Amino acid sequence: MRNSILVRVVFTVALAVTLVSPALAQSSSPFKIEGTVSDYTDALNTTAGPWNITGNWSAELRGRSGHVDFIVSLAMVRSTTGAASHTHHVALLDATVTRIANGYRISGDAVITTSGGLAAFSGSPLTVDITGGGAVEFSNVRLTFGGAAIGHFGDQPIEGVVTLQR
Repeated sequence: MRNSILVRVVFTVALAVTLVSPALAQSSSPFKIEGTVSDYTDALNTTAGPWNITGNWSAELRGRSGHVDFIVSLAMVRSTTGAASHTHHVALLDATVTRIANGYRISGDAVITTSGGLAAFSGSPLTVDITGGGAVEFSNVRLTFGGAAIGHFGDQPIEGVVTLQR
């Protein structure tokens, strides 16, 4: 009787391992890194006041292509008055990745929407630097807008941090 139960347990465990192992191997996602943005910026329109910018971002490697999809959701509000609250969704799809000192640079022309609506400032260049150091490989992110987006986001990098990498 004991042998029969032991054989059933061993068989069940072996079957489970056989069925689950391929599923785990296939479900392993490509390299992905995520974080938050929290910064204060003076846009070129200083008469209305500076902006407080917060949001979440992610970058996911597209297989072995060497290209990345980078997406950030930004909430902006005037830091002095709390007025003009709005959001932007920014995407760099199939963006180029290059090695820089202490990290990587993702660059391309961004697709940018305003408050979930129509595209705004789309086609503006965006450079995303993800860097770190000896103790933490990836710890910081910097978003630098170009083109028409400079008038809204400013010409200085918007700073953030890396919170997760897998």
